[in-house]
Amino acid sequence: MKDKPLILVTNDDGITAPGIKALVEAVKHLGEVVIVAPDSPQSAMGHAVTISKPLRLEKTKLYGDIVSYQCSGTPADCVKIAVDKVLHRKPDLLVSGINHGSNSSINILYSGTMSAAMEGAIEGIPAVGFSLCDFSIDADFSLAAKIASSVAQNVITNGLPIGVLLNVNIPKVPIETFKGTKVCRQAIAKWEEDFDERHDPNGKKYYWLTGKFVNYDKGEDTDEWALANGYASIVPVQFDLTAHNAIAIITQWNIEYEN
Repeated sequence: MKDKPLILVTNDDGITAPGIKALVEAVKHLGEVVIVAPDSPQSAMGHAVTISKPLRLEKTKLYGDIVSYQCSGTPADCVKIAVDKVLHRKPDLLVSGINHGSNSSINILYSGTMSAAMEGAIEGIPAVGFSLCDFSIDADFSLAAKIASSVAQNVITNGLPIGVLLNVNIPKVPIETFKGTKVCRQAIAKWEEDFDERHDPNGKKYYWLTGKFVNYDKGEDTDEWALANGYASIVPVQFDLTAHNAIAIITQWNIEYEN
């Protein structure tokens, strides 16, 4: 296996989640697979890293002969510790997922799945996050696994531009009605949140985050449009958050200060 690609697999739903099991099966024929994933669910952790308590890293036998570790930290922690303490060289590919639920549009900012992939890209590793638009523990990952395998093979073969990673979302549709993949842009959408006020048995207030996802974007070149119309969306994203088109505008400001 030493001449085959080295593939790091991680996620945010935890090392025992059905989605990561499907992802491992989807890519294990492409190279040498090493798994480093959270020991418990870490959804919506974003790019959080652990600095206030020690990290635990434990080797497991969950995947037979495939080297696998469970980590007490966040998805980003898993990638950091994998690169520094587990792997003997930089991976040729990092795949994260397959997430239970969509990570399209603005969800990428909250997603532990995508933050793990982002951390890989920061380390210079070609990286892809995969998500299936189905939160069910019994979700059918067969279509998502086929897409993941094909995308992973293409990334290994063709590489990715420096600083770019892929956000891949797969719709919840029967494979017979699936229309294919679309490379597209991130839709302009957001969560309209509400904090539901409740009371515990002692009468003290607490709040439970609720809300609805609202898509403001009517374009037919977005991830939301693709998913709503039976396509898997592939959005190239980057960790450089500079609004380059605004630099010239802000440069014209008269910013005054006193010595």
